[in-house]
Amino acid sequence: MNSDKTKPTKPIKADSIDSWDFETDVVVVGYGGAGSCAAIEAADAGAEVMILELASDKGGSTALSSAEIYMGGDGGTRVQKAAGWEDSNQSMIDYLTACAGPQADAAKIKAYVEGSRDHFNWLVEQGVPFKDTEYKERAILAMTDDCLLFTGSEKAWPFRDIAKPCPRGHNLEIEGDNGGPLFMKIMGEAVERRKIDARYDCRALTLIQDAQGAVCGMRIREDMQEKNVRARRGVVLCAGGFVMNEAMVKKYAPGLQKCSVPIGNPGDMGAGILMGMGVGGAAINMDEGFVSIPYYPPASLTFGIFVNAQGQRFINEDAYHGRIGAYALKQLGDRIFLITTVEDYGNYEQESYLGAEVAGTGETVEELEQELGFKAGQLSQTIAAYNRHADAGEDPLFHKSEEWLKALQPPLVALDCTPGRGAFLPYFTLGGLDTLPSGEVLTPEGEVIVGLYAAGRTACGVPRRGEGYSSGTSVGDATFSGRMAGKAAAART
Repeated sequence: MNSDKTKPTKPIKADSIDSWDFETDVVVVGYGGAGSCAAIEAADAGAEVMILELASDKGGSTALSSAEIYMGGDGGTRVQKAAGWEDSNQSMIDYLTACAGPQADAAKIKAYVEGSRDHFNWLVEQGVPFKDTEYKERAILAMTDDCLLFTGSEKAWPFRDIAKPCPRGHNLEIEGDNGGPLFMKIMGEAVERRKIDARYDCRALTLIQDAQGAVCGMRIREDMQEKNVRARRGVVLCAGGFVMNEAMVKKYAPGLQKCSVPIGNPGDMGAGILMGMGVGGAAINMDEGFVSIPYYPPASLTFGIFVNAQGQRFINEDAYHGRIGAYALKQLGDRIFLITTVEDYGNYEQESYLGAEVAGTGETVEELEQELGFKAGQLSQTIAAYNRHADAGEDPLFHKSEEWLKALQPPLVALDCTPGRGAFLPYFTLGGLDTLPSGEVLTPEGEVIVGLYAAGRTACGVPRRGEGYSSGTSVGDATFSGRMAGKAAAART
């Protein structure tokens, strides 16, 4: 066979295949959070399962993450209740719906929320440890082994007026940013207990369809040879997003090119999405992505203000760092500054992930304004108005929470947070194949492609917009959608 002719967007007809090298019930492409959960559920439903992993070990992008998992509703998880919080399905649905905006998939959000507490319990059954404690500081992630924290804009306007704020980010019981490796170690052990066939250094090339158009297998490359795998019940694509594919990012999500560091594993090349498109699957939300301006810790920087090239504020600074990143990309001009006091600058150089350079300082507002290159009055009027309202405990423009309102008294510092100018602005994609909550892949007309399922970032899941993203919704959605897809594939006869 000539491997140069095997492309993800060109499926192979089953009647052209002389023999199958392998046969199984369910083929899972990708051994990350979504793939492992899909394989476990398919196996528990009685299916024979094979996992195909491009890398030399399990993990995917989940292993590179902190593995925060967004869960709640139905009165609260065990951890939420232990920390004194009572959550409801309606509050969680309202919040996630507002986060996704006009792109919200009501059916997926409903399924995710209604299954969330059971998902928590299922993860615990697999051995995932969660400590019954809350991390109460404003932080991107808990560097202790505490579990529960606010990981989105739940307490910030406008979301606090839409849904009752409740923390739903669940960190694993491990110190530091080490949740991802631990999570995948546990999932790997669960896969091994079920004696699921996991094949490494194995590239999925394209899908195989029968005469009726149903997906019935996969062509792979293993040991430098192309082989055919028959999937009697279905194929589940859990191959990640496309953030590492520069050509796809340029084509579908060019706005993300301003950011600095793509977040994902080397396999996030969009192959799963392209394979789905090749058999008629609809790819949706492809222009959307997550981008972070990780300006906290230290939390004290939240007292500062973000301004654009016109010297104007554009966001309430107590919002989630990804929401601020999304709004920063929309600003006209080529400058985004975070203005803070020297006092609140605090331990920035020791604690921050941001790495933004100091663009200017000033013993007076006017001195800082001049040093940053603004015209007289351009920045000083913004700060004067902000200070006047902050002293009164209000923010009529952007409704920043009163707890983070404080007049900016010189000396002042400005951090250059402009995309593409040195600050650490990580990003990843949020578009993927259109699927039902069951994971079944849909055509542009909304018809099911028989035998094909997708989960994780290969599918377009619950999180849909960078400006409404919350940490934990990716691993939460990936693991939950993987389970649903695995169940659905195993149930097909």
